[in-house]
Amino acid sequence: MNVEAPLKPADYASDQEVRWCPGCGDYAILKSVQRTCADLALPREKTVFISGIGCSSRFPYYMSTYGFHTIHGRAPAIATGVKLTNPELDVWLITGDGDGLSIGGNHLLHVLRRNVDMQILLFNNEIYGLTKGQASPTSRVGTKSPSTPAGSVDAPLNPVLFALGAGARFAARSIDTNQKHLPVMLRRAHDNKGASFLEIYQNCIVYNDGVFSNFTEKDVAADTQVELEHGKPALFGKDKKKGLRIKPGKIELEVVTIGQNGVTEADILVHDETNKSLAALLAAMEPPEFPKAIGVIYCDPAPSYEVAVHKQIAEIAAKTPATDLNKLLRRGQTWTVN
Repeated sequence: MNVEAPLKPADYASDQEVRWCPGCGDYAILKSVQRTCADLALPREKTVFISGIGCSSRFPYYMSTYGFHTIHGRAPAIATGVKLTNPELDVWLITGDGDGLSIGGNHLLHVLRRNVDMQILLFNNEIYGLTKGQASPTSRVGTKSPSTPAGSVDAPLNPVLFALGAGARFAARSIDTNQKHLPVMLRRAHDNKGASFLEIYQNCIVYNDGVFSNFTEKDVAADTQVELEHGKPALFGKDKKKGLRIKPGKIELEVVTIGQNGVTEADILVHDETNKSLAALLAAMEPPEFPKAIGVIYCDPAPSYEVAVHKQIAEIAAKTPATDLNKLLRRGQTWTVN
């Protein structure tokens, strides 16, 4: 009896040359995804990567699975069609802050509110990388670029808040170079049966290098990131003495230090990933006043869209008499074209 050897991360890599700029954060994300596919033993013939347009959207070429490199912003619509047509397929949607939140914002909104079962990976580098560094929907105020030479005056979009507002049942964050954390988030996203939204901070070394360094660099990360875990206190800092708590008498977060002003660990917020109001507060935090929240910010599963659609179809078919398609097409007012 021949037993096939387990697939390794390299087995999920295609024969195509990976063509991103040297040092691009996309390499690290690709590595994490291939590793996660191997850890989950995903059948390559049942796995599909679908992308739109942008640097991130080259992703399907580099996976030894099925895939579609589609059109700008429309990957969510195509991914929905794939999942509805064949619910047995494992669908991954790859997009960027420009592709997913600008021209594709409307499509991303609907795949989230419908809760179609797929993993949505949004690579956020706060810039249009493929088209030479214009400001994107997530670019910060003051960003100087070819499209905003005097500095952007647009208020930036927060991807996780967007997802929560669209009705996402799962929203998480990670960082391209955090190779311990990112695979865990990919697995959590895959375990959720519904639309799983994962924002990944990704460095664009050419057009926006170091934009996240204020909270990703090793010498500051401990004090500027809080890694959320369900049921555990929201502690951070090199000695885990800093933490988040709800301000007494207010619906606001504040940073406190254990041992100062009578603060004890009992005062620290315990993360509840099922609390949507809390998720919104955590997702909105920005350095330097607050640490950046990473991890699963919100997870409250609900039945997925394709399950409901196919259940409805089965119920209708069960109580509808068989119909001759030829007769159906020719009933009523018809005509012949000579």
